[in-house]
Amino acid sequence: MSAPFISDPLFYLTAIPAVLIYGIGKGGLGGALGVVAVPMMALTVPVQQAAAILLPTLLAMDVFAVRYHYKFADYCVLKMMIMPALIGILLAGIYMKGGGDREMEFLVGIISLLFVILYLVDWLPKKKPGTLSAYFWSLFSGFTSTTIHSGGGPASIYLLPLKLDKRCLVATMAVFFASVNFFKLIPYLWLDLLSLTNISTALTLIPLAPVGVAIGARLLDVVSETWVYRLCYTFLFLSGVALIWRAW
Repeated sequence: MSAPFISDPLFYLTAIPAVLIYGIGKGGLGGALGVVAVPMMALTVPVQQAAAILLPTLLAMDVFAVRYHYKFADYCVLKMMIMPALIGILLAGIYMKGGGDREMEFLVGIISLLFVILYLVDWLPKKKPGTLSAYFWSLFSGFTSTTIHSGGGPASIYLLPLKLDKRCLVATMAVFFASVNFFKLIPYLWLDLLSLTNISTALTLIPLAPVGVAIGARLLDVVSETWVYRLCYTFLFLSGVALIWRAW
């Protein structure tokens, strides 16, 4: 009788650091960091299986991340973001029913790199993004978070120009993605991605969730606001490169 979870040691060589990195991002260094998790795990299992295994682990991380940060979130910003994100999740479920994600990975990667380039040359708009920007990037974030767990890039494109203080930025991301990840259960269940093997494997990784989040929260306390933003843009750049490389 086969084990109800993945027993291949090579899988855990990629999954353990992937989960820790995602947790560190959730805990204090920005949502774009977590985009490396699925590509890392996809070195040893199919992409959709990697995403399915990661989702319950993300939900466990969300509990700890929201517990650390919920008091500091900007709930006015979240009001504008969550409903469009839910529409994005719905559209993503329909999209996933029919095909692959290479084109979406490539598009998100290109947009992320362009946004970082605009930041580096100081060509980003000087005034804060408005309601239309909130709706568009939040919908896009819900879509890409559902398909390839890379919603941090689009969300960052809206949130970073708001110039929230570092704790408010991380807290707003934490609450936003906790909501998104919870509602992602609907299309994942509909698509039958949460099999016994995937859930059992996720349970073996969940104990790592509070460890990664705690490391990230500790780093947030010691890293300056300037460096939090620099790290967020760095991870946005790296996530863009990773997505383009994987989609190429």
